[in-house]
Amino acid sequence: MSLMKRMSLIFRSKANTALDRAEDPRETLDYSYQRQVELLSKVRRGVADVATSRKRVELQINQIQQQADKLQGQAQKAIQVGREDLAREALTRKSGLTSQISDLEAQHAQLQGEEEKLTMAQQRLQAKVESFRTRKETIKATYTAAEAQTRIGEAMSGISEEMGDVGMAVQRAEDKTAQMQARAGAIDELIASGALDDASSMNRGDDIARELDALSSNADVEAELAALKGGGSAPQAIESSPQGGDILQTEPTKQSEGGQA
Repeated sequence: MSLMKRMSLIFRSKANTALDRAEDPRETLDYSYQRQVELLSKVRRGVADVATSRKRVELQINQIQQQADKLQGQAQKAIQVGREDLAREALTRKSGLTSQISDLEAQHAQLQGEEEKLTMAQQRLQAKVESFRTRKETIKATYTAAEAQTRIGEAMSGISEEMGDVGMAVQRAEDKTAQMQARAGAIDELIASGALDDASSMNRGDDIARELDALSSNADVEAELAALKGGGSAPQAIESSPQGGDILQTEPTKQSEGGQA
């Protein structure tokens, strides 16, 4: 097979597939019915034309017959008055008219036969068109029901494109939810193990440390105060007053000053 034949075959197969996908049987049936109705209308017009021609021939026959009858009467009158020559002329003309009537009657019979044939053909075609219309509507209803069932089946099984998109969106949402849950669980495990400090607990840890430091400081002060009370000796003043005197003095000194007074 040559290259051009292969290309032609491929093109025809692709075009046939595309046409099959684009074709709607309901539209094809409607078009076929429309064509049949147009053909029936043409047949009806043909019957009407033949009937019109037949009627025109009948009128011509009647008119010529009237002329022949008139000539017959004139020939009789001419014989009565002794004008044989006029009677012969009238009869001659009547003979010509009679020949025309014979031809018209033959034509009339032919037209009548054609009219009967066309009338029968019209009746048969009309019956076929009516039968096709009924069958067309039945096929269209069946096709529409089958199409609806197919769409419902595809929607239920997730085959259709719409349901496929919805399924993909649900899958993405589930994946993101699982990822967020895993991340939250990992962060909780890190905080519980101490590898990751909680920002809210850091401030509370600083407060506890400050309280512990304050307690330690108070304990040192109490210990020094107890040591001072138990030793009995007065320590030196730790600071000097602005006047140069001691801020703290020993208790025995205060008592001696009271005795001198």
